[in-house]
Amino acid sequence: MARNPVRWGKDTANRLVGWQVIFEWRNRTLNWPSVLRMRRFEDREVRRLLGETPLLSATAAVVIPTYKRPEGLAAAVRSALGQTWSDLVVVVVDDGGGGLEAADLPADPRLRTVSLSANSHVLGLVRNVGMRLTASRYVAFLDDDNVWEPDHLALAIKTLTDSPDLAGVYTALHRVLPDGTDLDVLSVPFDRKRASWDSFLDCNAFVAIRTRALTFSRMPRPIGLLPREDWEMMYRFTRRHRITHLPVPTVRYLVNPSSFYTQWDKDGPARQPAEEGGPA
Repeated sequence: MARNPVRWGKDTANRLVGWQVIFEWRNRTLNWPSVLRMRRFEDREVRRLLGETPLLSATAAVVIPTYKRPEGLAAAVRSALGQTWSDLVVVVVDDGGGGLEAADLPADPRLRTVSLSANSHVLGLVRNVGMRLTASRYVAFLDDDNVWEPDHLALAIKTLTDSPDLAGVYTALHRVLPDGTDLDVLSVPFDRKRASWDSFLDCNAFVAIRTRALTFSRMPRPIGLLPREDWEMMYRFTRRHRITHLPVPTVRYLVNPSSFYTQWDKDGPARQPAEEGGPA
């Protein structure tokens, strides 16, 4: 039986380029006006917030975006401040949801909370604002429904220090379901070709040296628009920067079907569009 030529074309393109790369080309072509609008909004918010609070400095900066999830935020902040690597600052960026006082955050001089003037619904923009409010050699990211093991930063920074040619490292994810049940440990060595079609990269496990390339897409990515922010940034970052995988599960990672930014299922890091050439 002759193979469907459309499907054959999609499979061939996926092997040569990667479906996520193809999707991102499409996204940039269609959505560039919204990216420009979000960039202007980000710049205004950074200027406003820097006028209200000084630049935060430490060896490592931890950026935690949040939106109306006070219980999870409190746990995430405690796990960041409880790192054995203590020379850090933690900046919580509320995406215009308000109600940060309900999170009952610890009183710690290394912690700063800020709120955007409006809900952007763009995770990359929220993380960018957090980075731009800090000055540090290393940057790490933690979402408000995940927590780190106490040695997460220390292990990552030691790996970067021991290998000066590295610009980033990501650890393994210990994935759990909303009821607390263990799902699995996601630990995949870095392979850029595989990263072009498989969503195994997640910024909750990523610690990087601060460079100009360490910037997230400002494109609005509603649920269903792929690829997600983490893959896009890390794939672009590795074009000119070397990263490695540390196969130690240092992130307790909630596979959360109610995520504000990302649609999840229990079978993979993020749901993929099998009907459009992505893995089922």
